[in-house]
Amino acid sequence: MTNNGGAVNPFETAQRQVDICAKYLKLDAGVTEILKHPKRELTVNFPVRMDNGSYRVFTGYRVQYNMARGPCKGGIRYHPQVTLDEVRALAAWMTWKCAVVSLPYGGAKGGVICDPKSMSRNELERMTRRFASEIAPIIGPEIDVPAPDVYTDSQTMAWIMDTYSMQKGYSVPGVVTGKPLSIGGSEGRGEATGRGCMYVIREAAKDLNIKMKGASFAVQGFGNAGSVAASLVSRELGGKIIAVSDSKGAILKKDGMDVAAVEKFKQEKGSVVGFPGSQKISNQELLALDCDVLIPAALENQITKENAKDVKAKIVAEAANGPTTPEADEVLYANKTTVLPDVLANAGGVTVSYFEWVQDLQGYFWDVNDVNSRLERVMSGSYRGVADVAKKHGVNNRTAAYIVAVGRVVEAMRVRGIYP
Repeated sequence: MTNNGGAVNPFETAQRQVDICAKYLKLDAGVTEILKHPKRELTVNFPVRMDNGSYRVFTGYRVQYNMARGPCKGGIRYHPQVTLDEVRALAAWMTWKCAVVSLPYGGAKGGVICDPKSMSRNELERMTRRFASEIAPIIGPEIDVPAPDVYTDSQTMAWIMDTYSMQKGYSVPGVVTGKPLSIGGSEGRGEATGRGCMYVIREAAKDLNIKMKGASFAVQGFGNAGSVAASLVSRELGGKIIAVSDSKGAILKKDGMDVAAVEKFKQEKGSVVGFPGSQKISNQELLALDCDVLIPAALENQITKENAKDVKAKIVAEAANGPTTPEADEVLYANKTTVLPDVLANAGGVTVSYFEWVQDLQGYFWDVNDVNSRLERVMSGSYRGVADVAKKHGVNNRTAAYIVAVGRVVEAMRVRGIYP
């Protein structure tokens, strides 16, 4: 089964990943079946008044995948190609991601089918508030805590927090994470995904004896995760960024580029393409560059069975969700490419979201050094746990991460039992 005009169905990928690790964990068929289905799915169709006075009906989803380890956690994305199967897959990946870094959360995800680039700020606010009202019965600090994702941000979260709080009659900062600092956000949250990715790359490079100073990096997707990861690996690890891309195209500069200058150029021109001194290349060419580290930070299914053989990077660090298909994983593993899977490599975002939630519940806030040092401990320790399991079972890092994560979820399910 496929969606998006022939692309791989992401939920089928997520289900197959459960099957792969089930045999290593020796799970019985019933438990495996539970793990392959979301606990709860809500589809809402809701009207929004547009700026011209007309009304448009939008469709949104919230999928809560598993709550065995605690309240659900997961972002909300606004995108024209959002599908229910995509949201299911992302909710499943959030479940494993939270478990792999030992957070007391289950996984969820949300999405609204819309084109945010063609909507005004007022239209986005009305749509967000209406969507928040529709999903309000199943979200909250003890149930399900949304966060930003593709084309949503701290402002989106502020609108959701305010809408939910208005319905409750008092401020509930812990209902979402990724909020502005002024209403209970956390220091360090904005760069957490990229920073967590950087810590995991650093630990993997030690194992592979790759010196980070002067190492070459290619970054596909120059959004929040990609641009922050690029900035941090160049600033803190001494890495050389030779290529970056966005939805308009990719650029190459073999002697390395000034990430801050590229960010400034993109803000001014709307794309990295055309950056002075760079040469334009295709996204496929970027993925096949001869470099030490490739960071896919765009959308799903970028590295496939067809192009995996062209990947020359020693490390592929998945800052995006689901950028590599299962068939591509096998090719990369056979070629001795170290893949740092999404459920580990981009778990920095949800880890600092957890810190934000904890701070909101306590009403006590930490400084940025505290946040970053705690994040470093979580990411380094989680990488080591996954790498050790990969070695023990002779499997790739993704399968190892799933063995760790699914094992933790299954243990929580076993201890709790099935009620009634």
